[in-house]
Amino acid sequence: MSGRLEGKVAFITGAARGQGRSHALRLARDGADIIAVDLCGQVGSLEGFYDLPGKDELDETVRQVEALDRRIVARQADVRDLAALKTAVAEGVAELGGVDIIVANAGIFTFGQDTHKIEEQSWNDIQDINLTGVWHTYAAAAEHLIARGAGGSVIIISSLAGFKGLANVAAYTTAKHGIVGLMKVLANELGPHGIRVNSIHPNSIDTPMVKNVKTYGLFRSDLDDPQAEDAEPAFAGLNPFGKAWIEPEHVSNAVAWLACDESYYVSGAQIPVDGAASVH
Repeated sequence: MSGRLEGKVAFITGAARGQGRSHALRLARDGADIIAVDLCGQVGSLEGFYDLPGKDELDETVRQVEALDRRIVARQADVRDLAALKTAVAEGVAELGGVDIIVANAGIFTFGQDTHKIEEQSWNDIQDINLTGVWHTYAAAAEHLIARGAGGSVIIISSLAGFKGLANVAAYTTAKHGIVGLMKVLANELGPHGIRVNSIHPNSIDTPMVKNVKTYGLFRSDLDDPQAEDAEPAFAGLNPFGKAWIEPEHVSNAVAWLACDESYYVSGAQIPVDGAASVH
């Protein structure tokens, strides 16, 4: 453990698995204690795409953080429910002492329809979770963050879709662009407090949200049951590194840098972790 986040507390959404768990473990290795939340339930419009994690996976995040000898307060909470997030943060602060870092990570992903054919519930679920949920995440912890003073960090997980207009991915792309606007506003609002705000823009990450039969079929519609090896060449062609799926820890490395004082004057930035997929 490097200790560069010793004495800090990070509030992380979507922490039960994937990027969220990876971020929690990386920040814990750097010395931070963790307030972790996740829905630990399903969202109806995701049926046929992939399953969200259950409570057992949030429990596993707790186990792994505690194995690093860090403290963690984990709660089931929906980012669509501001009151529930405020309660989770308050309980975390009561035990851990404050909030220094916010990692707005929770999100869902659907795709594959012409924009005028998107089901309204699917559109609304993505905006409510991926856009409004990020605002809720910040709002739930903002007073605690500001109270800690200079050196705080807000890190918003956007996407390659926060840079580019991806065809047939309108709802997700709209939300991921929207949180960039929120990031820029907060960078200006929180700068006078010495708090920096940035967004990270991953490409295809090696998590269940991306690695599932439905997403493979986006590239291999010729197959009834495409598997990872069938879709890998197409994913690899999305970036000049030829990397199909980026490991979550590489995103977590960027999170850890933005969370610590090494990035003290970096604010209002959009940080790509995409193997140059966003380069025009």
